[in-house]
Amino acid sequence: MTGDIPSLVPVMPEIMLAIGAMVLLMLGVFQGDKSYGQVSNLSILLLVAAATVLVTKVGGERQLTFGGMFVTDSFAVFTKILVLTGSVIAILMSGNFMKQHKIAKFEYPILILMATLGMMVMISSNNMMTLYVGLELQSLSLYVLAAMNRDRTRSTEAGLKYFVLGALSSGMLLYGVSLVYGFAGTVDFDLLASSLKGQESTSMGVVVGMVFLMAGLAFKISAVPFHMWTPDVYEGSPTPVTAFFAAAPKVAALALLVRVLFGAFPGMIQEWQQVIVFISVASMLVGAFIALVQTNIKRLMAYSSIGHVGYALVGLAAGTQAGIEALLIYLAIYLTMTLGTFGAILCMRRSNGMVEDISDLSGLSQSNLPLAIGIAIFMFSLAGIPLLAGFWGKWYVFLAAVEAGLVPLAIVGVLTSVVGAFYYIRIIKVMFFDDPAPAFEGGQGNGISFVIGVSALINSPVSYFILIAPLVSAAGWAAQSLLF
Repeated sequence: MTGDIPSLVPVMPEIMLAIGAMVLLMLGVFQGDKSYGQVSNLSILLLVAAATVLVTKVGGERQLTFGGMFVTDSFAVFTKILVLTGSVIAILMSGNFMKQHKIAKFEYPILILMATLGMMVMISSNNMMTLYVGLELQSLSLYVLAAMNRDRTRSTEAGLKYFVLGALSSGMLLYGVSLVYGFAGTVDFDLLASSLKGQESTSMGVVVGMVFLMAGLAFKISAVPFHMWTPDVYEGSPTPVTAFFAAAPKVAALALLVRVLFGAFPGMIQEWQQVIVFISVASMLVGAFIALVQTNIKRLMAYSSIGHVGYALVGLAAGTQAGIEALLIYLAIYLTMTLGTFGAILCMRRSNGMVEDISDLSGLSQSNLPLAIGIAIFMFSLAGIPLLAGFWGKWYVFLAAVEAGLVPLAIVGVLTSVVGAFYYIRIIKVMFFDDPAPAFEGGQGNGISFVIGVSALINSPVSYFILIAPLVSAAGWAAQSLLF
């Protein structure tokens, strides 16, 4: 019966993470919270090892296993590398913060490992059942992470809100899956694609099911109108957790949305393109205008992330290989901008604790010029100022939309970018031109300084020479595997 044993090579990184997380859990149980540093370091090593195996052993060739329910290809390798990078940096930035707030629990890095495992399963889903298992493994871990600081009301409230609304989105997603299965007769992506492609008119039941499925996934990427949880969860969660939420899960959920639409419904592009255009425009508008009135920097970053999801969806709305390439380029650049910004937010600490108001950055250039320069680079990049990395991300998604004939969508994107530039540049004005506020405490750790420095270099004007060309090449390699 050797032929019935599924190949484990495509799933080796996931197996490593699952076994490693359970071993580290036992280590933490026996040693207690004093093992936090050791478990964190081992978790980082485990994530790096999984990335190494992913690149060297799994590779970018399309491979199916577990009866076609799990797929790996160049698209999966590219997006999983982004997810693993985000997870490593989230753990790296957390050490001092967790100790200062007395929440340095060994469960924290293990929950990140389990969430990362769920994300990797999501990215490689080739079946609705695999999709749901991966999504719930990620979501359950994230609910607990949001409420990690149990002694702080806002953190507990964030976890509860996330859980309740997440359960609602899961119900919508499952209802969509049940409709698709009922009207199409399968939940396998490849079978769905082949059965729907030959039909002259698609069943209305399948269309409605697909829309519910997209609604459930839109919640996970915090796209409008399913964004309600984002500002409260971002503000209430511990800052390193917020940094993690803003980076890795966003990449994984967007990758899953791309996988579902191009893997299961490639013949229904006219139907799903309309939905993607709507939530893209709505996300860009909400992200641009509501962020204008925010005074808390974490809430501002929440609305900023909603807007950036809208920009990324412009690439998906194009429905072409160039659009997928643009989306992947945007995700890679967004990851560096976001993690760098949250690294800077982690430095906003005074003797009485963390501060989060934008006004607390007043005159930062006079007390900590390197940090002010770093934040300025991130803000300019998020705004899409030419020659910085964020500009090239928007350039490629808008170009893909124009080439696909979606000129109005690209125009909306450009206009909302102009509006969004106001609140990013306002932060720069506060740092460089306002009267100085009390200085922040130093000594936030070498890990945060490293993250801020590398992220600032990547987003600076030199990024075009050191990043964009290889990134475009890698994104093209990843995108072509979805259009086989």
